[in-house]
Amino acid sequence: MEWQQLLGFYQVARLGSFTRAAAATFRTQSALSQQVRALEEELDCQLLERLGKRQLRLTPAGEKLLEFAQGVLARFDAFKEELNELKGQNQGSLRLAAPFTTLYHLLPEFLQAYRQQFPQVDLSLLDRSQTAVLALVKNGEVDFGLALESQVPKDLTARRWRLVHTVLMARRDHPLTTRKRVNLRQIAGYPLILPPRGPGYPGRRVLDDRFQHLGLTPHIVMESANVELSALYVEMGLGLAFATLAENLPALARQMHPALAFIPLDRYFRPEHLAVVRRRDQVLPPYKKAFINLLFGDTILP
Repeated sequence: MEWQQLLGFYQVARLGSFTRAAAATFRTQSALSQQVRALEEELDCQLLERLGKRQLRLTPAGEKLLEFAQGVLARFDAFKEELNELKGQNQGSLRLAAPFTTLYHLLPEFLQAYRQQFPQVDLSLLDRSQTAVLALVKNGEVDFGLALESQVPKDLTARRWRLVHTVLMARRDHPLTTRKRVNLRQIAGYPLILPPRGPGYPGRRVLDDRFQHLGLTPHIVMESANVELSALYVEMGLGLAFATLAENLPALARQMHPALAFIPLDRYFRPEHLAVVRRRDQVLPPYKKAFINLLFGDTILP
């Protein structure tokens, strides 16, 4: 088994396409196909099933090889970072994935401080849904992810970072803002802006289940995965919106959106924690440990 063969197979398996893998590795599709075929001949088993012209699926043997490749590549990256450490160099890459709201509101101060301390580190940020964040962490494509603790699978490590609450966003002149307590029946009487349906948006599933249990059919005027976008249309009077915000965000959001009110919904949604997620087998060089220390207050911001 050659190194380039393993790299080629990893990209094909990760991207699910010879075309995309060829672009990622700067090789031809024919070269990648030959490398995968050579691996199959050497291992005496089929690694990929071709479903039609463009769709690929890993065989059980292919899944095992992908798991092996991920481990080898992760250890190789760790080895390079250890070499840099021996040379006294904090060089390498740090890749982070998180939903938009987290990247927009919670991380800029930390990232700015980190860049000042480690200007030689190649920092990459990805704006992704929670499901995509967890998949990137699991596949070893990012070093850290930020997601709700309740959504993190058991094979990943999660460390609580920020407490978050579910709130209802409404214009300050909305009738519901004058009530001491707000219930879902009252909320369902107004147009709503909800997250999209899908595995990446667990809050929408909870809302759908609760509305269905109460026999309610809400009038959904918009689907939005972006809290800032939802806030804009709430300000315009389009409807009410649900948002999951970290503890300090309602005050910040009120500064940014003075026309909005944020109504707590803890009676319906238990407070959760935003967690820093990483692989269990990950070896952290000093410059990556420094990032974690910065997030958790072990390092003072300049």
